[in-house]
Amino acid sequence: MKLTNEIKAKALIHAKEEFPKESVGLVHVVKGRKKYFPCQNLADTPDEDFVLDPKDYLEAEEQGQVIAVVHSHPKVNHHPSLPDRVACEKSGLPWFIVNPQTELWGECAPEGYELPYVGRPFSHGIIDCYSLVRDYYKKEFKIDLRDYDRRDQWWEKGENLYLENFKKEGFGEIPLEEVKKGDLFLMKLSSNTVNHAGIYLGDNIVLHHVQARLSSRDVYGGYYQKITEVCIRHESR
Repeated sequence: MKLTNEIKAKALIHAKEEFPKESVGLVHVVKGRKKYFPCQNLADTPDEDFVLDPKDYLEAEEQGQVIAVVHSHPKVNHHPSLPDRVACEKSGLPWFIVNPQTELWGECAPEGYELPYVGRPFSHGIIDCYSLVRDYYKKEFKIDLRDYDRRDQWWEKGENLYLENFKKEGFGEIPLEEVKKGDLFLMKLSSNTVNHAGIYLGDNIVLHHVQARLSSRDVYGGYYQKITEVCIRHESR
């Protein structure tokens, strides 16, 4: 799809008003016409990313069918980032990006894009250790794990997403000495709460994604073994 000049103009004004934060809005069809619906950015670091207020999404959806996402890149160029492309796939909608300083536009659309296991940039809630686990289990074992909303530093806010949700997803604890390829190590990474997961690949290698680093394969031992709280396996395996 293409954005009308009217929508582009309104989205650009919104991006300039929100600068240096990222703006975010939706395009919806109301009474047969495409309209721009500005939304709130609830991200903890709004100058680097965005979290669209779900109340705004519901309001836009109540008025008409949502057909696209528009946001700004105030600090970088107008081209879609890897997190943009991943989130675009999840949304099932085309995305449009504008740089409020250069006024240049970029875009991406769902097309089956998949990230490699190794070398992923970290973006909490979009490209993180849990998304790596989800992608690995879907591709290697044809197991679909539900996605869960998660805000950065949730483990410091009284939440325990891993221990609460992995049981719902069909995982159970196993002895560490019985670990095999595809099992998960749940770890306390600089935390008193389990907040990190690694996938055992065999031969003492773990695949994981540490915050602020690229996803990687590392030797499982030493520090990672020390911070491991539990080892789990999916019931179908």
